[in-house]
Amino acid sequence: MHKEKLTKILKKKYLSFLATQEVLSKPFHDKIGQLNKFYLPICEKIWNDYKKKKKIKIIGLTGGQGAGKSTITQIIKLILETRYGLRIVYFSIDDFYKRSSERIKMSKKVHQLFKTRGVPGTHDTNLIKKIIINLTKKNFKPLIIPIFDKSRDDRLPKKKWQKIEKQPHIIIFEGWCVGAKGQKKKYLKKPINILERKLDPNTKWRSKVNYELKNEYKKIFNKINRLIFLKVPNFECVYKWRLLQEKKLHLTSKGKKIMSPTQVRKFIMYYERITKQMLIDLTKKAYAVLYLDKNHRFNKIRFN
Repeated sequence: MHKEKLTKILKKKYLSFLATQEVLSKPFHDKIGQLNKFYLPICEKIWNDYKKKKKIKIIGLTGGQGAGKSTITQIIKLILETRYGLRIVYFSIDDFYKRSSERIKMSKKVHQLFKTRGVPGTHDTNLIKKIIINLTKKNFKPLIIPIFDKSRDDRLPKKKWQKIEKQPHIIIFEGWCVGAKGQKKKYLKKPINILERKLDPNTKWRSKVNYELKNEYKKIFNKINRLIFLKVPNFECVYKWRLLQEKKLHLTSKGKKIMSPTQVRKFIMYYERITKQMLIDLTKKAYAVLYLDKNHRFNKIRFN
């Protein structure tokens, strides 16, 4: 297809997709500028990487709560499919949360804080590994990928899971802690917020989370070929943007229970330690760093 015609089709699809997202959030600004300066350069890098060996590539996409990972993943998918004709499969680490019943058991056996989904230790890491292996093996067979319903705090029934009929060229694996690394034990001693100080005084919870990151999660994250990091300006933005997510969830989940601002403030405390460490680690180590300003727009891109 002629390049100009392809670009026109891509822009039309891109703008149409953004319009569907604007129904649930604030209007996007400088849409074509963001496409040209940020999305297209990243997608071109992914394409150039893929075409060298024509091997399945796993792209990790990570960033703080509310950074826009799901929307950005879908935009990258749209560009890679439309412009380069690649087959894309994407999924979130959130869809691999352990069932509510499993987390309740864990909260009784290990620590009460594991009842709340989010941190390493609350995902089914064996299922993640199994899905990645099945997506990348030579004798590919159709498979299904779980979908987690946050408004129900549990997985959807298997008949509603994502069906993958054809093997992808690119896998996009997104999630708030994707690519995170564990801390040295000495850094775990001092609590980072009131949640850790009051509910984890002996460091049992955060030590277990850290152990999981250094072991099972490391094995999974090592499979990632390229990591894209959405760098939030600061942790306060995580609170504001997570609050917006709850409002979107309220609109899309037909009045199901969502969190209040106070509940959101407490909820993100579970994520605070790892999120702040990622801001230090991944700014230097991620393949691509997309800097977000306080208005939730990209203002800089850096390739490491």
